[in-house]
Amino acid sequence: MRRLRNRLAGALLSVLALTLTATGCGGSSGAASDAASDAASDAASDAGTGSGAAAGRDPVADRVEALAKTPEPKLPVSVRSADGEEVTVERAERVVPLSGSLSEIVFTLGLGDRVVARDVTATFEQAARLPVVTRGHDVSAESVLSLRPDLVIAETTTGPEEAVGQIRAAGVPVLFVEAARGLQDVGPRIQAVADALGVPAAGRELTQRSEDRITAVRADVEDVSPGDRPRVAFLYLRGSASVYLIGGEDSGAGSLIEAAGAVDAGAASGLEKDFTAITSEALVKAAPDAILVMSKGLESVGGVDGLVEIPGVAQTPAGMDRRIVSVEDGVLLNYGPRTDQVLKSVVAQLYGENGENGGNGENGENGGNGGNGERGGNGESGERGERGDGSEGGDR
Repeated sequence: MRRLRNRLAGALLSVLALTLTATGCGGSSGAASDAASDAASDAASDAGTGSGAAAGRDPVADRVEALAKTPEPKLPVSVRSADGEEVTVERAERVVPLSGSLSEIVFTLGLGDRVVARDVTATFEQAARLPVVTRGHDVSAESVLSLRPDLVIAETTTGPEEAVGQIRAAGVPVLFVEAARGLQDVGPRIQAVADALGVPAAGRELTQRSEDRITAVRADVEDVSPGDRPRVAFLYLRGSASVYLIGGEDSGAGSLIEAAGAVDAGAASGLEKDFTAITSEALVKAAPDAILVMSKGLESVGGVDGLVEIPGVAQTPAGMDRRIVSVEDGVLLNYGPRTDQVLKSVVAQLYGENGENGGNGENGENGGNGGNGERGGNGESGERGERGDGSEGGDR
């Protein structure tokens, strides 16, 4: 999520600059940068509320599942940080992970009782009562140091650099972990954290468990032929800031979409950047059969009704079928121990229970599950749509 927020900040800055130019409004580049930063931080804050997916089906569990046996750290250890520094960890009694994804890993390894603070994106139940020391990409060195940490674990995109440097200068070991780009990063990130905590065997166990579960979900869609793979566009939405972006090759969602047996519509349509401002032309070219969104983003535009009002959306196959896949902000692109649940939710919303193009049951307007292999249809005249299995698709 942190890498996504930093990429979005750049994309948002471009969008805001274009908006100021188009409207003839003045303003300094610093103001535009601040607005972009605020919008990215709003995304992180929204994630902290723990809202469920709008589609209401197969939501990701709000708890992490720790390993059955709690490992005992064997310290001290020296490990190579992703920034090239050699980091020696003497103790790990007071750990501060600076992203929600890293927090998930520590808790799932069974060492959550050693975590003394969290990032705002650590939205799962076990971490909810911990003090927040980072918001978005704004790390407070003073807040972190006040907790007397033995180890700080950060993403390579964590910042500002001055704050991280201040923590290191105080003598606190800071381990940087390579930011997640896709499913292939799940295992390496888990192992990097486990090695630094002195529990390498637990890291291998959790990596194997996570990869096995992801493989099991992927097996459910391995028989989907290339010609039947739905085109899925990842949209980043923040209605309160009038920010509407479509993901391209480097959005971070591509490997998840492909693992769900689908095609990344943005990348396939030639969008090489990470995020591009939504236009009718871009959406028509992407021609998505389904749209993937974060749940708070969907809420921010007024749900599915508001989403299809965005210019160009209603003209896509996804907009016409109101086929929306929604996953909680705090886990969608974490690529960690709960990624199998994220993938399972995406697959379930894309295909329904028995494999054929389930619709969205939000607001009672669409058929929900396509339950017996049929596509859920749209409810007529504002009435509740019916699922393919005969049960009602509304009020999810």
